[in-house]
Amino acid sequence: MIRPAVILALAAPLLSMTVGQAAAEPVADFYKGKTIQMVIGVSAGGDYDLRARLLTKHLPKYIPGNPNIVAQNMLGGGGLNAANWAFNVAPKDGTVLLAISSTLPVSQAVGLPGIKFDVRKFHYIGNTTDSPNVINSWHTTGITRIEQVFEKELVVGSTGRSSGSYYYPAALNAWAGTKFKIVLGYPGGANVNIAMERGEVGGRGSNLWASWKSTRPQWLAEKKIFILVQVGLKRNPELKDVPLMQELVKDELSKQAMVFMSADSAIARSIVTTPDTPPERVAALRRAFDAVMKDPALLAEAKQAKQDISTATGEEVQAIANSIVNTDPAAVAKAKEIIAGK
Repeated sequence: MIRPAVILALAAPLLSMTVGQAAAEPVADFYKGKTIQMVIGVSAGGDYDLRARLLTKHLPKYIPGNPNIVAQNMLGGGGLNAANWAFNVAPKDGTVLLAISSTLPVSQAVGLPGIKFDVRKFHYIGNTTDSPNVINSWHTTGITRIEQVFEKELVVGSTGRSSGSYYYPAALNAWAGTKFKIVLGYPGGANVNIAMERGEVGGRGSNLWASWKSTRPQWLAEKKIFILVQVGLKRNPELKDVPLMQELVKDELSKQAMVFMSADSAIARSIVTTPDTPPERVAALRRAFDAVMKDPALLAEAKQAKQDISTATGEEVQAIANSIVNTDPAAVAKAKEIIAGK
């Protein structure tokens, strides 16, 4: 005679499988035949755009119901317009994904004008890399090290005040004494690259280190760009001789503010979906993201494009974004002086 406890033990895996299938079926039913928008808040051709489009290609097979995903660029404010639209206008049902600007949690924390969202209410789906941001110079300027920017003006291009391409060099000017001149208003990083080639600017206020490796490896090989500063919580092993922003200031509160500004490097290329999306769909999108980050075809394509993949789950990235918004008020107030343009 088989004891009841043994029967329960044998039945448990089947019961778990049945419950899991039951939970997945409504999600699959919802997504079947649907099209998901992948909204990208900057212009085409840069690292945000390329990574989002890589996901657009490979993610559908891991989402229950296998919906189509279509990429769409929505420009303005260094990703601000796209985030406002996703929060206030987009359907709140899991049919919109946003390649969110990593600097927006900082922008929200300091109360930057124009923000009409709360990043803590977006549902983070996952992050593809924690590569640091960097400030660079163009070879024709003759500037190859950050020390030279303390003596000589360097004009750098930026997408907008909500972007690190503005507030990283602005903070260094205010707290370290550098001489960056910041030109605002470029639609995306690819446009700043063109401006560098044309001689309109002598550098870029911010770009992901991984982006330079993937989109312009020839510039690195030919020494057409020089990395002056890296933005992160620790030095990247590939940039061990390049200082962190916070290493260039002596005042302790300024250092804390620099660290606050740098924390978003841990969520450098994240994907979110809209507030109020049903939790079972959020869970399905997160698990689909986790799965696609191990997909051999995606990894092969990323390797060929020289895009590094160092992932974090949606839950992990959500916690980091929330912690940035909830930073100590004193450090936030210090950073606000820069980001608000004061």
